[in-house]
Amino acid sequence: MSVLSSPHFHNEEAAFAKLESVVWPDGPVCPHCGEAKKVYAIKPNVAKRVRIGLKKCGACRKQFTVKVGTVFEHGRVPLRLFLQAVYLMCSSKKGCSAKQLERTLEVTYKTAWFMAHRIREAMRTGALAQFGNGGGAVEVDETFIGTEPGAIKRRSFHHKMKVLSLVDRDTMQVRSVVVNDLKPATLAPILNENIAREARLMTDQARHYVTIGKAFGSHEKVDHSVKEYARGDVTTNTVESYFSTFKRGMKGVYQHCAKQHLHRYLAEFDFRYNQRERLGVNDRERTDAALLGITGKRLTYRTAD
Repeated sequence: MSVLSSPHFHNEEAAFAKLESVVWPDGPVCPHCGEAKKVYAIKPNVAKRVRIGLKKCGACRKQFTVKVGTVFEHGRVPLRLFLQAVYLMCSSKKGCSAKQLERTLEVTYKTAWFMAHRIREAMRTGALAQFGNGGGAVEVDETFIGTEPGAIKRRSFHHKMKVLSLVDRDTMQVRSVVVNDLKPATLAPILNENIAREARLMTDQARHYVTIGKAFGSHEKVDHSVKEYARGDVTTNTVESYFSTFKRGMKGVYQHCAKQHLHRYLAEFDFRYNQRERLGVNDRERTDAALLGITGKRLTYRTAD
């Protein structure tokens, strides 16, 4: 039997029950006042337009569903289709395009595009824990993709959008950000905020890391200009492997991305990398992890466009 044969992918009541089990593992909680005890279910009634999954809070007397206060709030698409979209995006290593969602879910392209961005918002963790605690190795590198808005195309990388990624070797987690340039003044605050002072910083021979590296326990480099890609355990191969998956997804699946949306695509690729099979996370668990990230976030079409 296919994974997509599960009841919550086809039945709306089952879809609400599935989402409630993930978001409210200990029972319903009112998103308006936080009440968890005096919450009552209202039986669905199509004739009276009573919605599936509707609850009423006995404290503040307001009604709500599990979608209130999440990226799914005010979504006109049936919840079962949203859950299918989440699974498709979480189980596809290099992503699932809005055109593919449009064909699979039989919705309009505009709807599929907005659904995908809502799901990427759920994948965005905003983690603050520093990498390299205890003197662990942290690989840092940058890559270039697409074209900066209004930039003139040249042979070098200056006209391209720039992405900086950090990989913690011990936890095998990645964190990526969009940067406007590669000046030390731009990169230093990012590295100082995300990497512990005692960490071993590992980069290539790029000059912009020379001064920055002095702030950490050690700064070890590999020189790609002389075809040196590893020296003992000093290497940037891990972060470059992440870039390989990211670029194949962006060029082969998504093909184009405006700079204003690039941070959400990075959140998507970071999320799948940090919840990958090698770390013992299967497709179902990865999907549930994405659903856990829907709460406390809102994304409207106007702000996403």
